[in-house]
Amino acid sequence: MTQTKLAPKSIEEIVKQLISPEELDPKSIDEVVKLPSFFEKMKQCERLCDTKYSEIDHSIQNALVLQRLQQMVNTLMLNPLWKERIEQSGLKGAPRDFEEWQQLPISDKSTMRDFLMESRPGLVVPLSYGGFEIVASGGTSSGLPTEMVYSLRELHDTYKIAGDFIGEYVLCDYLAGNDPKWVITTLADYQMWSSGTMVGGVLQNIPNINYIGAGSVMKRTYQNMLSYKGPKAIMATSQGIANLVDLGEGLDDEARNSFRVALYGSGLLPYREQLELKERYPNLSIISYFAASQAETIGLQLTPESYLAAVPGLHLIEIVDEQGRWVAEGEEGELVVTRLHAHEAPFPRYKVGDRMRRRPNIDGPGLKTQQFEFLGRSGDVIHLGDTQFAAPQIYVSLCRELKAADVFDLEMLAHERQFLNNRREKILCLIIEVDDVYTLICKMKKMLKNEGIRHLFIESLIEFLSRFNQGEATGSHIEKTGYSFEIKLVKRWSDEVHRTELGKVPLLINVF
Repeated sequence: MTQTKLAPKSIEEIVKQLISPEELDPKSIDEVVKLPSFFEKMKQCERLCDTKYSEIDHSIQNALVLQRLQQMVNTLMLNPLWKERIEQSGLKGAPRDFEEWQQLPISDKSTMRDFLMESRPGLVVPLSYGGFEIVASGGTSSGLPTEMVYSLRELHDTYKIAGDFIGEYVLCDYLAGNDPKWVITTLADYQMWSSGTMVGGVLQNIPNINYIGAGSVMKRTYQNMLSYKGPKAIMATSQGIANLVDLGEGLDDEARNSFRVALYGSGLLPYREQLELKERYPNLSIISYFAASQAETIGLQLTPESYLAAVPGLHLIEIVDEQGRWVAEGEEGELVVTRLHAHEAPFPRYKVGDRMRRRPNIDGPGLKTQQFEFLGRSGDVIHLGDTQFAAPQIYVSLCRELKAADVFDLEMLAHERQFLNNRREKILCLIIEVDDVYTLICKMKKMLKNEGIRHLFIESLIEFLSRFNQGEATGSHIEKTGYSFEIKLVKRWSDEVHRTELGKVPLLINVF
């Protein structure tokens, strides 16, 4: 296909041709269930532009997305609960542009529970119509589970869209050649949690691959899979990917060399773990696959060095400030996601609970899409008195300060890291899991002593205030909080590190 440039007037004409006025404003639930899918509209757009949807000009993509959002709001107005919520924002109907769209209130897990759990009053189409799937989020951060309702027909559309994208723009260069190609996931469903089913649904739809939904594997099963002829990609949580170092012990060279791509979810994979993985598997590239409740594929790194890229046509992805308005390029804010494929159960402007930085769009020849950078969970905020600090940035700064002071390279040594903020006793402690605890403690005490550790913390906190609050910051500002600071080195799998039921290690734990 070749790119077709359309005049501004033609853009308006093309989107009207794609979603007719009757489809744009359904008058009843029975009309909603008969609406053509948004996937069909994307394919029609490809034919009209003679271009793959993911490579169509941003102006056309944006125009079609806006029209789909208008259709979504009109659909939501059929539900009394959503109608009241929309009208409270000042809108009486579909937004005329993205500026008006930003007037709509942000939804969160509390909204999801109120609208989509128990009697499910926020569903546009009742469950009695059938054709739905209900999945749950385990509430890793909040501790409170939530349920999400999907239309099965549209869920399968999103699997197809995301699978094609991964095959063409992420894995094509890594899984090359004539041998069989394998994509494996160790994710599994548990207590209705959706990761295994939904991410697995995407991975199964990557063209020309063989799929294995392995779930949690023992060493023997894992090594058997790695022995299959052909290149392999494995998707797992960050901890699941890290565990592949130990599971790969004893593998022959051919099997180790066949592992080409590690796709990790759940935030960040520590630098130390990445080094160990590359040492075990010489041909391995490590790539972030970012997903969450309500969005089985939010963004993927196209290469290990790139930012996260959105899958065109899958979601409207917004990075917003405290007022719910879009931040400028280079600025950070909350990640807000709207699933575009959701006629029966739309849920607009869902705040996922992650901090992102907006990055430049990909806008060259070929792929055209949004980019963003993961900064950490929204709850990863260290409160020292009335001042707030982003835990991920403080950790990076402390690593840099320790290395500059010739103490040790924490990024190279750390298996897991966790801040413990004892707000009652006013103690901020960084707990690090390492191998050689005794030797490193001796070196740290010799090089730093207690005042040295305090100095490193204060320097890191001051740097954060200077960079992100754009005001003058001094040590006295930190001193006034009354906090003391500690670095505690512990053995791997220590009970002093808090882990969730899923085995995840939150970056920050607060004690009150």
